[in-house]
Amino acid sequence: MLGLRQDAAPHAGLMDAPRTVQQVTEAVERVLGDVLDTGLRRAHEIDPVYARDVVARVTAFVRRGGKRLRTAFVWSGWRAAGGSADATAVLAVGAALELLQACALVHDDVMDGSSLRRGGPAMHVDFAHQHRADGMDGAPESFADSAAVLAGDLALAWADDLLTEAALGSPHGVRLHSEWRAMRGEMVAGQYRDLHAQATGARGLDEAVTIATLKSALYTVERPLALGASLAGADARTLDALRSAGRCAGLAFQLRDDLLGAFGDPLLTGKPADDDLRTRKLTYLLAVALTLADASGDVDATAVLAPAAEPRSDATVERMRLALERTGARAMVEAKIDELAAKSLRYFGESGASPEAQGEFAALVERASGPAPQRRGAAR
Repeated sequence: MLGLRQDAAPHAGLMDAPRTVQQVTEAVERVLGDVLDTGLRRAHEIDPVYARDVVARVTAFVRRGGKRLRTAFVWSGWRAAGGSADATAVLAVGAALELLQACALVHDDVMDGSSLRRGGPAMHVDFAHQHRADGMDGAPESFADSAAVLAGDLALAWADDLLTEAALGSPHGVRLHSEWRAMRGEMVAGQYRDLHAQATGARGLDEAVTIATLKSALYTVERPLALGASLAGADARTLDALRSAGRCAGLAFQLRDDLLGAFGDPLLTGKPADDDLRTRKLTYLLAVALTLADASGDVDATAVLAPAAEPRSDATVERMRLALERTGARAMVEAKIDELAAKSLRYFGESGASPEAQGEFAALVERASGPAPQRRGAAR
């Protein structure tokens, strides 16, 4: 049976290949619904407190959604490689990626101390609220961080279960699992390089690109495209073209996220706008600004964007934002996004994908790399 559910048949029509991104998203939501319902039911059989406190939170968080971009890129890779018939495994892999994304977001929010995610409290913040409301002993933060790590681990376990089931049922399962295994390792490496850069006060462009590639670009676009193409039995030429397309589109996605992290409106993005600046995260945007400030002799920008022992105040964050504008970093990153998006489309065309599949991919790249964040004054 599809997913973790062993006591019910798949949804009617689930085997048929979706024809649009919207249909793919809807089908994957049904797969996720089965996985989450089954996981919650089994959790109640194990322990009701665990089911109520941890599993119910994980299922609610996953259902809160997100863009489901990784799902769409799996389907795009499958279509580019000629996939057109039974889409069961494609949908399962898409659902697995959404569960993996849930794990990554929950853990990332703990490490970054972020308070908001998908328009609601971050997982560890919600656990801290529970600790205080229930009058528990000990520090709320310690309990909350530990519980959120467990919640993320659960989402990862469900993702691995779903991917393994898809691999076992596919003639291309070995290749599929190899892509998945590599992607998990890249994610951990990227997250550690992010932490390491903050701890060492790194500022280099090369390091910023490495972090963006490992932490986001590979697992947001490149690996999902390769996972989908692997399920369709893609040849080496097709896979190489899709990897190049995915690398460029994934970097464009991350650079857009950097801009949203500095200039976006939380009411539109569903997450805080100042966290990257307040904690001085090494983004490509920050590295470009420092490079330009050094070249122009803008000592104020260099100073305000330099590492500091404590999180920045609101006033300092605003000075950082002005420095990103004044140095020309924001405009340069916007131009880089356009360049990467265009290169991505050219590489995708070299995969041999049909004109229809190329058009679908172009629309996805546009979703991933835009729109530009509104200026904060206009957005509020």
